Amino acid sequence: MVLELGRSRADVARDLDLSESSLGRWVAKSAGTAGTGTGSHRRTPDPDSDDVFEMRKEIARLRDENTFLKKAAAFFAKEQP
Repeated sequence: MVLELGRSRADVARDLDLSESSLGRWVAKSAGTAGTGTGSHRRTPDPDSDDVFEMRKEIARLRDENTFLKKAAAFFAKEQP
């Protein structure tokens, strides 16, 4: 109804007695835009995705992990006699 008839999500959600946020997720998934809006930064990136945004999120996560592991390795190296 939203994609094919051009009706607003609010109207369709009200008519079908659904929450607008649930309907919005379904519409985004159907339109292929899921995970590109507000809150998507909290979702775990898919390492097998071809999406540039997903790849950037995964690279950033891996860099953060590497930074942490380097600091941990340096800390434990100091502890060795």
